[in-house]
Amino acid sequence: MSEGRKEIHVLNGPNLNILGEREPAVYGRESLADIEALCRNCAERHGLAVAFRQTNHEGQLVDWIQESSLRAAGIVINAAGLSYGSIPVIDALRAVPCPVVEVHLSNIHAREEYRRSSDVSPVVSGVIAGLGARGYVLAVEALVGILNES
Repeated sequence: MSEGRKEIHVLNGPNLNILGEREPAVYGRESLADIEALCRNCAERHGLAVAFRQTNHEGQLVDWIQESSLRAAGIVINAAGLSYGSIPVIDALRAVPCPVVEVHLSNIHAREEYRRSSDVSPVVSGVIAGLGARGYVLAVEALVGILNES
């Protein structure tokens, strides 16, 4: 990993603030705070800090993606419902010079038709889906691997 940026950004979209309460059979019982702790622990083992954020607003997520392109070594993103048709989010991610790993708690390929194809996926380095909170840890690990290769 280069000696430059030592922070990764974990960005979360709409409704992820109510994890653990919202459809736990689909999204799991872990809260977003639980997932944040998992990400921080994983990143710290690799000498990285974490900026962990959640918003229910598309414009805020776009602002954070743009900010991340200036400050972060890499991004883990769960754009949630904005994964399906948010042109502003897709365009912001397309402009990011650092690696980006997309994560989904549920297996989007086994869900409703409209959720089976994330519009974010073609503009990111990789996708992890269907592994619940563990998927975030795997996304951080994948990002570390990508950063170590560069």
